[in-house]
Amino acid sequence: MEIKKIGVVGAGAMGNGIAQVAAQIGCDVVMRDIEMRFVEGGMKNIDRFLSKSVEKGKMDIKEKENIMGRIKGTLDMADLKDVDFVVEAVIEDLDLKKSVFKELDELCRPEVILSTNTSSMSITEIAASTKRPDKVCGMHFFNPVPLMRLVEIIRGYLTSDETIKITTELSQKMGKTTIEVKKDSPGFVVNRIMIPHILEAIKIVEEGIASIEDVDKAVKNGLNYPMGPFELMDLTGIDVANFVTDYLYKELNKENKWVAPNLLKTMVRAGNFGKKVGKGWYK
Repeated sequence: MEIKKIGVVGAGAMGNGIAQVAAQIGCDVVMRDIEMRFVEGGMKNIDRFLSKSVEKGKMDIKEKENIMGRIKGTLDMADLKDVDFVVEAVIEDLDLKKSVFKELDELCRPEVILSTNTSSMSITEIAASTKRPDKVCGMHFFNPVPLMRLVEIIRGYLTSDETIKITTELSQKMGKTTIEVKKDSPGFVVNRIMIPHILEAIKIVEEGIASIEDVDKAVKNGLNYPMGPFELMDLTGIDVANFVTDYLYKELNKENKWVAPNLLKTMVRAGNFGKKVGKGWYK
């Protein structure tokens, strides 16, 4: 099937990034959120990113205008009724996602694939809220979407081979490297590996073994990672790290390695979620 028009549900950091990369490959995009301030914020982020690309000589102003012209912001879910593919990128709330998928299932044509950008939740459970579980899969991008290369393509229990194939091809057309997560397991691949690293880093600081700055310096220079764990949490959201940790603890037999350190919980309770609120590990 040819995908010419893509629906993105959610205009936050992940949603607007997905909308941008979809528009950059020539697709028309409908980006929907629940309040106009979120839609306008998403459009501003896309404009800001593309303007920097123009300044760096990576594209000309006409190309930027063409990309922006392909993206329509809306508050009306009905505007997605004629899209060829959907990526859901709302907050990590399972009940909310199931509600969104139920609405999309009733709205979109039967052949349309409904994908979720969830970073850890059950694709099978989300798919069960639709009458097309074979056409539901995970399509997990990474933040910031235009720069990060990986997309995890995740199978739910009933996801068809065709759905995986189409979603993989679309991701690769967007310039992404893809991996297939063959079993619907909490945290998929990247978060399953990354969260224990993050929790140990927080414990090292909590126990007074090293400072936040030195832990990040050690990881960047000793493991050759581009960012340290505290820098990464500030970028992607300290609250997100806490949420994923709690979800993995609940779903993976409540093993001790998934217990959130008290310092992580304290940061969340204080509202220090990272760059998106202007205060985190470094501020």
